[in-house]
Amino acid sequence: MPNIDVKELKERLDRGEKFVFIDVREPYGDQEFNLGAQLIPLGEFPNAIPDLEKYKDEEIVIHCKMGGRSGVAQELLTRAGFKNVRNLEGGVLAWIQSFGI
Repeated sequence: MPNIDVKELKERLDRGEKFVFIDVREPYGDQEFNLGAQLIPLGEFPNAIPDLEKYKDEEIVIHCKMGGRSGVAQELLTRAGFKNVRNLEGGVLAWIQSFGI
């Protein structure tokens, strides 16, 4: 599954589309600016994978500040057998650059 860019994500959020949306930043990053995703910091992510099993057949979009940590989380889920995991290219910084806060 290809990654997702901020334009597509914004359009989908604006339409109210349903997908699993996860933020892998630390809590302080989530408090600074939040896109509405469920917070699961990357350090806790491996332990959260069993809880995410119920979403194995659904689309999952993961983001972080710049796209690196969410890429790691994407790889962890892919290795665990999740088929539809997308990483937000450029992360929150790309969102802010495109749309502001």
